Amino acid sequence: MKPLYLITTVIVGALLIYGTLDMPRWGDPHSPASTHVSPYYLQHSLVHTATPNVVTAVLADYRGFDTLGETTVIFTAGMACILLLRRRRKG
Repeated sequence: MKPLYLITTVIVGALLIYGTLDMPRWGDPHSPASTHVSPYYLQHSLVHTATPNVVTAVLADYRGFDTLGETTVIFTAGMACILLLRRRRKG
């Protein structure tokens, strides 16, 4: 059974590496994110959100529901840990 695990791991690893071959290089100023998305947020964030900090504008206003979902998942995981690890009183 172990050779099957090794073969599966190698195939999945090769597919993951193959999937990254056409991605732009790290920090490429000519990548789509740098030429289309970032300039839009930098130019319009103050007008749309009235927030001078671009990072805060993106996280709180443009991606508010996404941030709320992430916060909900972290809160739920924390509450589950507290409930599982708490000491129970006897009697």
